[in-house]
Amino acid sequence: MTDLERWETTVGKAGNRGRQQRTLNRRRLLKATTGVAAGLSVAGCLDSYDTIAGSSDDDAAEPVTIGVLAPNPDSDYVGRSIVRAATVAVAELNDDGGINGRDVELAVGDTNGSPLEARRQYQRLVLEEGADVTVGIFASEALMGVIDDIAEQETIHLTSGAATTEASRLVNESYDQYKYHFRVGPINDYDLGRSQIDFMDDMAAEIGWESVALLAEDYSWTEEPWDIYQEHLAETGVDIVMEERYPPATDDFSDIYDRVEDADADVAFITAAHTGNEALADWAAPQRPFAFGGIHVPMQLPAYYEQARHPQTDAALAEYGVSYNSATAQSTTTSKTQDFINHYQEMFDGANPVYTGYHTYDGIKLFAEKAAEAGTVDSDDLVPELEAASFTGTTGTLEFYGQDHQAEGRAYGHTHDIVYGEDTQQPIYFQWQADETGEGTQEIIWPESEATAEYTDPDWL
Repeated sequence: MTDLERWETTVGKAGNRGRQQRTLNRRRLLKATTGVAAGLSVAGCLDSYDTIAGSSDDDAAEPVTIGVLAPNPDSDYVGRSIVRAATVAVAELNDDGGINGRDVELAVGDTNGSPLEARRQYQRLVLEEGADVTVGIFASEALMGVIDDIAEQETIHLTSGAATTEASRLVNESYDQYKYHFRVGPINDYDLGRSQIDFMDDMAAEIGWESVALLAEDYSWTEEPWDIYQEHLAETGVDIVMEERYPPATDDFSDIYDRVEDADADVAFITAAHTGNEALADWAAPQRPFAFGGIHVPMQLPAYYEQARHPQTDAALAEYGVSYNSATAQSTTTSKTQDFINHYQEMFDGANPVYTGYHTYDGIKLFAEKAAEAGTVDSDDLVPELEAASFTGTTGTLEFYGQDHQAEGRAYGHTHDIVYGEDTQQPIYFQWQADETGEGTQEIIWPESEATAEYTDPDWL
């Protein structure tokens, strides 16, 4: 099974959010007296509880434990990058003396792409492994499956994959309960829509996209970007000649692309993850007479160019495709970007991180910096420290929306999500292009400050 196939399996397992149940609170365990603890009944967890209850910031010999939540980390590209990036961050921290003189260790939980398993693994990491902070979670459904547990355990969680604004909305509306959740990346789905608008505003005319067929798979994660498109895309000056939210089960885009052609669109501007492979193949293989770009999650994978091949000709289907990303191996966003990429490659046989890796690494390094400044890893002490943070990471500057944030056109805010903007977090847009040897590279075409190449029209247009 290829990384691409494993990735498809992972995103396909995300289900609906189940009913949340109250769980034993780790912070109350830590504060409990021996007498009180002896009266508690924690089925299957008593030995782990004894270990957790004996630890404190005052015990310098006790390591700081970072709990990592990732889908199928032994095989899936996204989950593997989360764990590998965490490994890089921890290795660097320990080489530099740890956190407050304490060694740092990882405890990994395989969410298996399932909200129920994510919840089980979260509870194991916090209650049994004694995690001082958790990081990761790829699927939005998985995040919403554990958000009440994060609140109950009163332990900071740093999301480094899921984009749903539902979590930050809870923080905004019920701050005292949900304040332990922070999103260190990627930008949330509302700002994801804004970034598409900014890209089109800057680049559409320059690359010749005057008429647009707007397409999106009908999954919940595309709803917020779609609303942003409806509100603002026309303001960029493009002519929207077709709009369609197509069914989640779509595996043949022939009819859709016939309509795109009939509308005389310059580009199929797509928002796709689960259906991305079929959408790309049905554009590239018959060489449809329009460009292809937008948010295409599979194209973000560093190995995608080699994995997505025409079954008869072996041609690279991704060539000329455009997509959004947090960073690529070509990125030089900050002074830390290439250092991280190089260390990651050194540790993992030349492999490149996926976007979740950049955000996981940044989240752990941010947590370590604030814990060192505060002299503690206590979550209540670190929440205000994180709220005031302005941290240079690999994908830009990490700052968080405050308690009083309100999103434009919305009745709520995105408290504790990373701030989107040119001076904070601005994703890049890249195009898969072939180099002199025929290998594919994710050449950055926007923003101009990071561009490594100019946009190239497909050779059949």
